[in-house]
Amino acid sequence: MHDEFLCHVTAYGVCGGMWVGVPLGTYRAPTLALAMWWLRDRASWIAERLDPDPGAPYFPPYSMAPVAPTSPDVPVVLRTWCGDPAQQDFAAEELAAGHLLRLVTGDETTEYELLAESVDALRMQRTLPFRSAPAA
Repeated sequence: MHDEFLCHVTAYGVCGGMWVGVPLGTYRAPTLALAMWWLRDRASWIAERLDPDPGAPYFPPYSMAPVAPTSPDVPVVLRTWCGDPAQQDFAAEELAAGHLLRLVTGDETTEYELLAESVDALRMQRTLPFRSAPAA
């Protein structure tokens, strides 16, 4: 069982003609349960900011417009992942096994990536003996 997890959330997009990443948060979770909680919390946080309640009093009238029906719906993808027990169980099992967990979704302008990995697995990778390339 892996005891500690590094979690990252990043948004990627084009700025000045270059592909750039903007960190949206990092958390070193002391338990698997807290890692999963943090990932769900960040996914919900992104979804809420991309798809807020248009009736909220802090939005002026007509300040928001719906996107085209063919546009990828990032908030729905994130909310679905958060609310699906099977996907949550699978993600937790992958992390517990020491595998990298990566959830990526995006629309026409931005890609959102949620990552989590075991600190123990990272340490174990660093201790593997160096293998040189075979001679040609």
